[in-house]
Amino acid sequence: MRADAIKHLIETNLQECTAIVEGDDGVHFTATVISSNFREKNRIQKQQMVYTALGNRIQDGTIHAISIKTFTPEEWQKTSTK
Repeated sequence: MRADAIKHLIETNLQECTAIVEGDDGVHFTATVISSNFREKNRIQKQQMVYTALGNRIQDGTIHAISIKTFTPEEWQKTSTK
């Protein structure tokens, strides 16, 4: 699977989000996901939302490993201005 396909999956299945996905080997990826839907959610709930957006692609081995960082737009703005 390619990084742009994972980006598309996340952005299509998790409304109101922006995903930045990187990974060159086709099985190991990093995803930074920014969404207003993450407000009022804890870290685990945010990651579960992203895993849900990916469907069964982790379970079936299409995505071997993905590191996920999640931010609300406000958190992202604070992080990106440091």
